[in-house]
Amino acid sequence: MARLTLDRLTMRFRTRRGEIVTALQNISFEIKDREFAVLVGTSGCGKSTALRLVAGLLRPSDGRVLLDGRAVSGPGAERGMVFQSYTLFPWLTVQQNVEFGPRLKRIPAADRARAARHYIDQVGLRGFERVYPKELSGGMMQRVAIARALANDPEVLLMDEPFGALDAQTRSLMGELLLRVWGEASKTVLFVTHDIEEALFLGDRVFVMTARPGRIREEIQVPLPRPRTVDMLTSDVFVGLKRQVMSLIREEALRMLDARRGDEEE
Repeated sequence: MARLTLDRLTMRFRTRRGEIVTALQNISFEIKDREFAVLVGTSGCGKSTALRLVAGLLRPSDGRVLLDGRAVSGPGAERGMVFQSYTLFPWLTVQQNVEFGPRLKRIPAADRARAARHYIDQVGLRGFERVYPKELSGGMMQRVAIARALANDPEVLLMDEPFGALDAQTRSLMGELLLRVWGEASKTVLFVTHDIEEALFLGDRVFVMTARPGRIREEIQVPLPRPRTVDMLTSDVFVGLKRQVMSLIREEALRMLDARRGDEEE
């Protein structure tokens, strides 16, 4: 059985002017246990909306999300979320931020402290346990956010462009760090990004979305072996996959521009 199933998901919004906008249309795919799946597409294609539906932060207009065969009806501790913004509590230290979820679950203090130290160490922040978020760089804050999500022991990790605000070099290093932590934690991941190279470097499978309304245009298997290394970014296989995804997304971007021009002419 698939760990996560998106079954004919459709999402419509009503604008302030009363118009109905379809953000997602009939999206269906499955993610296996411990698989790293990535959604990629043009800006506004609905990939973040899809992630929020899986998180239970939004309810679909049609279709359903299943976790281990059970329908998702709202947020739950079995799904951990990491956002692009640094959603840390500024009044809590690194250790206290990472312990936050286990504390809500009433995990004994010694156990949650031990789990927090483990994940802080995994993300390379040993020695920063008593530091506050304002004293950390952007990359360090995202490490804390990842550690906090993992400390809650979710079955699925949902990541919405978590490295989007970082510079290119830090982003690359964070990708390598995430793969190492994911390999050790053995979690199922659904990751959203607009960065093609990042999508292919991280994912087992990459789902390329159409322009709005968002649908799955292409499912791409990434045959690169694991563990992944930065040397693979220049391999013939990687370059070929990148060219393929770039072409698909460019076609969707052009289609979106043509549609806008048509609306303006009307």
